[in-house]
Amino acid sequence: MKLHELQPAEGSRKERSRVGRGLGSGNGKTSGRGMKGQNSRSGGGVRTGFEGGQMPIYRRLPKRGFKNIWAKTFAEVNVESLNRFDDGAVIDPIVLVESGILKNVRDGIRILGKGELTKKLTVRANGFTKSAQEKITAAGGSFEVIKRKGEDEVK
Repeated sequence: MKLHELQPAEGSRKERSRVGRGLGSGNGKTSGRGMKGQNSRSGGGVRTGFEGGQMPIYRRLPKRGFKNIWAKTFAEVNVESLNRFDDGAVIDPIVLVESGILKNVRDGIRILGKGELTKKLTVRANGFTKSAQEKITAAGGSFEVIKRKGEDEVK
């Protein structure tokens, strides 16, 4: 078989139906929409979730819980993933994104204490767990809490 002999599989490609092109086409005049009614009109049809006037399910079911729209979501990094950096390196949000550990900083970075840290590092982040702080200092490094933009100095 040569490149110029390639063809799609039989029946895999179908021409689209052109409606409203004369009575002999089988889909002329009303273009397959029928005579009258909501769906025959341009812009007709019902919105998503409409159940013909019956109380829709999203209104019949009880609503539960609370969604805090001001909640901060932190990007989380475990201390074990910081072992890839050299001794004495300064780790901050920009370095974490450039190295591929994080894709998105979100509302800040929190360092978690999973795993062991073998390198002496200076870690700058928005939050640290107690175990992460202990592991960083035990390895001879230091940690520094940085403020998020728009965060007040005094709370």
